Amino acid sequence: MPEHVLFLTGRLARQRLEQQLAALQPTDFTYRVHDIGVKVAALMTGDLIRRRLERPIAADRVVLPGRFRGNLEALADFYGKPFLRGPDDLADLPEFFGRQGRPVDLSRYEVTIFAEIVDAPSLAVEELRARAARLAADGADVIDLGCLPDTPFPALEAAVAALRSDGRRVSVDSADPDELRRGGRAGADFLLSLDEATLGLLDDVTSVPVLVLKKHGDLESLLRAMDALDRQGRPYLADPILDPVHFGFSRSLERYAELRRRRPEAPILMGTGNLTELTDADTTGITAVLMGIVSELRIASVLVVQVSPHCRRAVVETDAARRLMFAAREAASLPVRFSPALLALRDRKPFASTPAEIAALAAQIADENYRVDVGADGIHLYNRHGHHVAGDPFALFEDMDVAGDASPAFYLGVETARAQIAWQLGKRYVQDRPLDWGCAVDREADDLARLQAPGATLQAKRRARGRR
Repeated sequence: MPEHVLFLTGRLARQRLEQQLAALQPTDFTYRVHDIGVKVAALMTGDLIRRRLERPIAADRVVLPGRFRGNLEALADFYGKPFLRGPDDLADLPEFFGRQGRPVDLSRYEVTIFAEIVDAPSLAVEELRARAARLAADGADVIDLGCLPDTPFPALEAAVAALRSDGRRVSVDSADPDELRRGGRAGADFLLSLDEATLGLLDDVTSVPVLVLKKHGDLESLLRAMDALDRQGRPYLADPILDPVHFGFSRSLERYAELRRRRPEAPILMGTGNLTELTDADTTGITAVLMGIVSELRIASVLVVQVSPHCRRAVVETDAARRLMFAAREAASLPVRFSPALLALRDRKPFASTPAEIAALAAQIADENYRVDVGADGIHLYNRHGHHVAGDPFALFEDMDVAGDASPAFYLGVETARAQIAWQLGKRYVQDRPLDWGCAVDREADDLARLQAPGATLQAKRRARGRR
């Protein structure tokens, strides 16, 4: 027998949910939609469900709105059936059931991230430890101490020892063989960057070398260095060097592909900074493409820098990209609809509702509270007294009955400004929630097992009433 699914919803969303489910047919499950008796579906609680949904349930599982806040396990125990959250927006139901409601596993990855502190000699050891901690929290696996030309690094040994005592893996990057030797003797796990002329310093250390070209474009010199270490049975990483755009970028990509063809099993490293740092473009897209190349060529490690302000999230973005690409490759799939983390500026489906659907919902509103939504035609503002659409929040001001009441005026100003940004860029807007910028910004974890606290404007209004 096909699985039978019970959908719990509220009065305002019921019609649209039924339309979406009907449009999904045929499916491998049967279903029933149950209006739990609240106006807004996301406002239902676990206690309310237990009061209004009788036992036993004639269903194999129950799907709740994606924004439901409550304990799913407690409901499952009470009814003896699995409860799960559906998508945040009904527009995403087809994709939700396309994956059978199972979240994508983004916990796995293969690529090791080296994160470089480029000005390491100029920083105190404690500051290096603090930076390393931040980089590790962003996803870095190895902290790379970048040495500077003609700049002494007297604290090199102390820095390596301190980072290793913190449990970090450490690499030292220098063009000075003496600094590399010092870093290796201090216990560095990796040394960047050696070529066939400097392999001799490895006799004094146990660090894993990152091998580079003897001169620009000379892949044969890198292959000779690799062969020499292969004969010794010594591990290494090989880096053919990624060049910037208009300074050999295409040819350098060919070198990586050629190295993989000639050495199918060799561990390769790619430094991404020459593209991210030296291109005036948002790094999320650049990183996604580079990590797609890394995934196809089975490159083992990447070296990431975040010096320019526009690259300040490069490690976080690389971490998101390596997980996305690994999941897609394992599924033999395009890297599409696995994770929105790299969709910082635009969303694949920016508008959850059509203008007609928003108008139909607005016609059902019977109270004074303003709703804000975004459709392809602009910002929608509506309550029982009317439905207004504009591309500019200022054009909606005269339609807001907020004279003399600062809290709702401020609230609607913030929400319509967010809505304008979402409409202009093509991002998903949800009232009362910040715009989702993917991995471009840090966001606090949202505990969906607990009810959301009152917002700042509502709290301020309550305090003002209490003072009267």
